[in-house]
Amino acid sequence: MLEELMIRDYAIIDKLTVNFQPGLNLLTGETGAGKSILIGALGFLLGAKAETGIIRSGAEETHVSGIFAVEGNNDALAWLKAHEIECEDGTVLVRRSLKKNGRGAVYIQNVPAVRQDLAEFTSFLVEVHGQREGLSLLKADKQRSLLDRYAGIESDVRAYSLVYQDLCSRRKAYDRLSTAGEATEREIELLKFAIDEISAAALKPGEDAELIAEETKLSQFEKLYASVASLKELFSDPDGILAKLRKARTHLDYIQSLDSKLSPTSAGIDGAYFELEDSTQSIRDYLDQLHCEPGRLEEIENRLAALQKLKRKYGKSLEEVVSYREEAQSKLLTMQNRDAELDSLRTEISKAEDNVFKLAENLSFNRAAAAKKLENGVVKILSSLGMLHARFIVSLPRKALDSGKVVVGPYGIDEPQFLISANKGEPDRSLADVASGGELSRVMLAIKTMLVSSDSVPTMIFDEVDTGIGGEVALSVGEHLNGIAANKQVLCITHLASIAVRADNHYKVEKRIDGERTITQLSLLDAPSRVREIARMLSGDAGAPSSIQHAKDLLAKYAGIRGS
Repeated sequence: MLEELMIRDYAIIDKLTVNFQPGLNLLTGETGAGKSILIGALGFLLGAKAETGIIRSGAEETHVSGIFAVEGNNDALAWLKAHEIECEDGTVLVRRSLKKNGRGAVYIQNVPAVRQDLAEFTSFLVEVHGQREGLSLLKADKQRSLLDRYAGIESDVRAYSLVYQDLCSRRKAYDRLSTAGEATEREIELLKFAIDEISAAALKPGEDAELIAEETKLSQFEKLYASVASLKELFSDPDGILAKLRKARTHLDYIQSLDSKLSPTSAGIDGAYFELEDSTQSIRDYLDQLHCEPGRLEEIENRLAALQKLKRKYGKSLEEVVSYREEAQSKLLTMQNRDAELDSLRTEISKAEDNVFKLAENLSFNRAAAAKKLENGVVKILSSLGMLHARFIVSLPRKALDSGKVVVGPYGIDEPQFLISANKGEPDRSLADVASGGELSRVMLAIKTMLVSSDSVPTMIFDEVDTGIGGEVALSVGEHLNGIAANKQVLCITHLASIAVRADNHYKVEKRIDGERTITQLSLLDAPSRVREIARMLSGDAGAPSSIQHAKDLLAKYAGIRGS
């Protein structure tokens, strides 16, 4: 439900804040007062496309925001949860702005959004009837959804959709396997050759790096051996480092027997001596095992060449080469088992198709039964709304291939369409093709009256619903609006007093001059003001005694009536 609407610098609206209530909210006012501007601002908030021309003259940008109650609105709450947006105290703040440079901004609970998200979310909150761009009922998917709600088969449709999705998944798997498995014997032989070649190489992780290190050592073996031998001699020479350290230790031992101040120095030299002695032994051991096997260098070079060849063919590293072999083995196995898998999938698809068609036929049967009831109810209401010869048809066409085989879709076998013939002798046409805005609004009103308990959208806006009507038809329109408002919040612009007297909340739209500017205001009428407004609508003279009395009589007659 729309609780509060705030508008700033939109068209001739300077600043406007209005609180709406549950029930039937009617907006009246002189022609040109700005009623359509209010609906336009609300449409802007709901995600309609907009041009910078809507910005009030002299302003840099326009802002429109609304507070919506979403408690109990499962569709809206599910959307918020999916987009990780939390409501506050059961309400959501929606804001939209547009600057003169064409840049705009959208926020849902202070979370930035795009216009498409805004339109999607607000479609669960508000429906606008009377402006073609806002008529969701003109869309085929909406008509199908409403028919399913009216028929009470929404849960059945969801269950069917899951089965249909499973069938589609199996068909895709079959097509993918069928296409991918059309390999020639040549392709199979190539896979086998690659697998055998890589397997025969008996690769080890990091083997190439180890071989390169060994190759480097062996290619410089003579220089390496000479350097290590020289190092050994350096430490083993009677006049070398270790010999001199031994003499130093002897002197320090004597000095310590006379004076202990050099004890730390002695300990340090002892440590250095023993470390160097250990290092000398390590050098001797390394030199003893340092040898070069005849032919080892050639063997390493041949192995590296073989590994490089594999990497050129199958991957940049040995790990990638091994991974290539595993993928080739998997692909080869798939190719070899393709026929068996295709047979299995064909059987599964056949069973799934039988199940899907059975469920689709059941949905079609229930839709057909509900369609007849909906047709009869809407035609009856249209007659009371002055469309005495109107026909309303819920068409359930089925698509078929050239072969005649019926095609199913994600929602069944039918593609429901709402058709209307507004006048006697006219052909049945889709709702989108209804020319008259007044006729279209009355059709919507009739459909909504029938579906009011099934439709989850909590707020409905009717514009132009009273175009070209009067007398008893106007009374009937008011009655049906009143009936819808028993379960929904209804906002309606009207020019007829016989409709306005039904209001639970009556707002007046009027222009006034503020300095050198014209601005639009909206105010909730109290009882005396409402009498004067009804009197104005009746005769054009808000102060005429007869008009005042007539207004009081009408208000007394319809006061507190709900669904009468």
